[in-house]
Amino acid sequence: MSMNYVIKLCLEEAKKAFKKGEVPVGCVIVKEGEVIAKAHNRVEELKDPTAHAEMLALREATRITGSKFLYDCEVYVSLEPCIMCAYAMVLSRVKKVVFLAKDERHGGVISLYNIFDDIRLNHKVVWEYLPVEESRELLRNFFKELRR
Repeated sequence: MSMNYVIKLCLEEAKKAFKKGEVPVGCVIVKEGEVIAKAHNRVEELKDPTAHAEMLALREATRITGSKFLYDCEVYVSLEPCIMCAYAMVLSRVKKVVFLAKDERHGGVISLYNIFDDIRLNHKVVWEYLPVEESRELLRNFFKELRR
C-alpha cells in the first residue's frame, strides 16, 4: 500500500469531519502495510472533548490488535497532533507519526510542544511532517466558514 493511498484515506476522513461541522481532521493507522483503523474528529457529535480523530483511531487500533501497544503501527493524521494525542501515541508505543499540516496554536509535535522529542519519556515516536496543501485548505476553509 502506497503512502499516497494512505494520505488520500486520511484526507477523506478529514472531509467527513468537515461535512459534519467538526474540525476537519482525519487519522489512519497502518500496521504491516494494512489499514487497521481510521477515524475523524467527532468532538461535537459525541459531546466529548477527547474525541479527536487520533484518539478514536488509537482506540480502534488497540481493539483490533488486542493490545494496548501499537509498536509496529504508523499513524497518518491530517493535522499535527495536539499534546493529548501526541502523548497518547507515546503511551501506546506507536512506531511513527506522519502529519500533513502544522497546528500553530495547539501542536504537540513541533509547533507548540515537542512531545515526541522529549528524551524524558519512555518511548520515542519517530515523526515526519509531510506538508499537503489540501489538508491546510480544508482547515482554512472550515475556520473561514466558522467566522461567518
